[in-house]
Amino acid sequence: MRKRKGFTPLEIKIPNQESRGLPERHGEGPRFAGSQTDVRKRHRSFLTCLVRKQLSNGAGFTLIELLVVIAIIALLMAILMPTLARVKKQARATACQMNLHHWAVIWSMYTGDYDGSFPDGTRSEAGRQAGHWLFAAEPYYKDEEIRWCPMARKPWGQGQNPFVAWEATNVGGGDGFYTSYGINNWLYNPAGESLWGYEAENHFKTINVKGSDRIPLFLDCFYLGGHPLPTNTPPEYNGQTENAGGMCMRRFCIDRHNGPTNMVFLNFAVRKVGLKELWVLKWHRQFDTTGIWTKAGGAAATDWPQWMRKFKDY
Repeated sequence: MRKRKGFTPLEIKIPNQESRGLPERHGEGPRFAGSQTDVRKRHRSFLTCLVRKQLSNGAGFTLIELLVVIAIIALLMAILMPTLARVKKQARATACQMNLHHWAVIWSMYTGDYDGSFPDGTRSEAGRQAGHWLFAAEPYYKDEEIRWCPMARKPWGQGQNPFVAWEATNVGGGDGFYTSYGINNWLYNPAGESLWGYEAENHFKTINVKGSDRIPLFLDCFYLGGHPLPTNTPPEYNGQTENAGGMCMRRFCIDRHNGPTNMVFLNFAVRKVGLKELWVLKWHRQFDTTGIWTKAGGAAATDWPQWMRKFKDY
């Protein structure tokens, strides 16, 4: 290169192909292209410049932006929580029906072993009331979980009716025996002329009857069972226990599943039943299915207690 006056060419050391070294800087050892030391330094330099640039531009979340994000999350939670709660209740109602499917099989096996007949309700054996459904059905299952509706697992006294289970302390040998289901007592096969004050002639006693798809067998109940009558008045509030002794329909007229109750019929089918529909089912042989609490009997929506007026009429 020809030198001009006052000009000194810049001298740069170019590494040869064998060493591929980079020019050394003051205080550093030999560097090579692509070495880890060189790459880390270049990345560190790039990140430092990026952070400085963002800080200088005021980048990042402001307080208002954070509040907006929190508000959106809260709104989404408010929308989703009721839906999740409803799905959870529906799942429990389905689990309840699955329990009753087990009971349908149990009663099918029991009546199959006893020529279609149900137990008498009162027979005693070895200090237990063996004729009661609690003990009559016991040999046909092992999993005690099927005695509990998923919506009513707390023992009586630890929760609020109808979301509780009854302890059978009034049945011989029933201490510690909990259940949140009950039987239609009109299915028992009484040994005498009556059962707990109700005439034996109106009891079905057996599965061999017509219209079994309209006859309740086993269902949600806050007691062990009952003898409903067409004149029984509905409960004044959900889970009312007052006068539930003489008004046995109140033991079954409970809202655990957001409107309907779950039931096994005498033909061993399981389905949901409207609470007002209870008065149009054939609970015993002479039960009036067009009684005063039915549409056919003249009942109006306003005749029902306030908490039941939203339910379908039958």
